[in-house]
Amino acid sequence: MPSALIRALSQRHGLPVVDAETVDPFLAGSPGEPAAALVLFAGDPVRWPEANDAAVILPELLEAFAGALRGAVVARTAEEALKSRFGVVVFPSIAVVSDGRTLATIAKVRDWADYRARIRAALAGDGEPAKPGAGPRTDIRFVGARSDA
Repeated sequence: MPSALIRALSQRHGLPVVDAETVDPFLAGSPGEPAAALVLFAGDPVRWPEANDAAVILPELLEAFAGALRGAVVARTAEEALKSRFGVVVFPSIAVVSDGRTLATIAKVRDWADYRARIRAALAGDGEPAKPGAGPRTDIRFVGARSDA
């Protein structure tokens, strides 16, 4: 169940809650709406308390980029099904999407300046596009003497 802060995104701020069936119509938008959107994957606020912070940050980002972005929240029941499509690996994450393409995925809670810079870069085409389905990479290196005995 979402927290009061996450519920407030739709109740107080009027952001739609999207799932696998409604995300594409949301992303297609309506005439006169910005093409780009921020899509919040909050995750379970009990497991990831930063989800509540992300719920507070999202409307602030939409206000800071007024006229350039619109927003939505992914329903908890749809997060697992949609996360790979938007390059989400950890919760909470905010995907920057335009014309159906994920331009960037910002994981965890960040510094305000980092959000603004990454969103600006994504909208300008300077960001590194998210790679759907690409999980984190880990390099394992062994250092030291090798024993073949």
